[in-house]
Amino acid sequence: MYEDVKISLENLKNAFDILSRENSEKKNKFLRKLAQRLDESRDYIISENNKDVQRARELKVKESLVDRLVLNDKRINEMIESCRIVENLRDPVGEVVDSFVREDGLKIYKIRVPIGVIAIIYESRPNVTIETAILALKSGNTILLKGGSDALNSNRALVGIIKEALDDVGLPRNAVELVEHTDRSVVDYMLKQREYIDLVIPRGGKALIDYVVSNSRMPVLETGAGVCHIFVDESADIDKSISVIDNAKTQRPGTCNAVETLLVHKNIASKLLPKLKELFDTKRVEIRGCEETRKIIDCNEATEEDWSTEYLDLIISIKVVSSLDDAIEHIKKYSTKHSEAILTENYSNAMKFLNSVDSSTVYINASTRFTDGGQFGMGAEIGISTQKFHARGPVGLRELTTTKFVVFGNYNVRK
Repeated sequence: MYEDVKISLENLKNAFDILSRENSEKKNKFLRKLAQRLDESRDYIISENNKDVQRARELKVKESLVDRLVLNDKRINEMIESCRIVENLRDPVGEVVDSFVREDGLKIYKIRVPIGVIAIIYESRPNVTIETAILALKSGNTILLKGGSDALNSNRALVGIIKEALDDVGLPRNAVELVEHTDRSVVDYMLKQREYIDLVIPRGGKALIDYVVSNSRMPVLETGAGVCHIFVDESADIDKSISVIDNAKTQRPGTCNAVETLLVHKNIASKLLPKLKELFDTKRVEIRGCEETRKIIDCNEATEEDWSTEYLDLIISIKVVSSLDDAIEHIKKYSTKHSEAILTENYSNAMKFLNSVDSSTVYINASTRFTDGGQFGMGAEIGISTQKFHARGPVGLRELTTTKFVVFGNYNVRK
């Protein structure tokens, strides 16, 4: 049934043998050509993307999720910029991580090498197709892309453009392959192909991630869901805090780094919450609050389920807490270990929060929306890893390599 997927995997494995040995100059030439082809293909990309967007709206998908699907000139510009940034980043392949010379002259080097064939399973967001492909290819890996059925036309168009750019510079066009099957059983098939796939990366909602982690026969780089928190300390500047909270919730509510739960110190709640509600009412943000929150502002009641929900929508849960310690305990209980922030003017509280919260990214006086490979100078990201091995936080070029030891001797023997 999935013979074409197996052929794609064989092609990827063969292409890896070539790409893993290519020099940086040729890989960078591909990135320049891809940027050019994306620019020249704007009308085609948008036309194919419109088919997906129109179908999503016909199915009455909520608008925050439709936004994740849209490709427009601004997002094409961002993809082009990602190509250019990644081109200018240092190629991690061949980097000497460590070295040691024994007394007998044996020279031992630990160097970075590509991982191999990477499979990524993701939902919506067709720009992920470009981001993941350029990072995988620049770091010498080949990649199997399994996007959602909602973005099939967009992904098909983008993968075609990537293949053309690979052809242009003489790199194997089969270094990137797209799974076009929409039946979910194809994921089960992929997760069994340990002979061909070296690493699988799920990028999407909690259900997808949990399924891949539970059923994969090869290593998984887990990119977790984002139940992100902001804690407003009693010393925080109210107006500046409202600006940060607004950005974290409303700039792009359908992303994993958008804030979902706001924790407010009881000593500042009566001053901050009415101002925040006034702003959120203008932006149609639904507030679900704890009992203390509802004494201060008119809002819906938050349930136990709300504290662990990634809304991906214009919804926020708010809890009034009595101390920094209470905020930290709440985060420990409900966080998905993605991104958390404290807004404060108290240095000691900031440091305690920083050292106590065990998430991939922790902020002091900044929006959680910055958790992004592009924002962190990586040009793009293949996902936000919420696990602890072998990568954590935004996954860029370096995180898509592993290491091997290379040993130089002079006919040495062990005694």
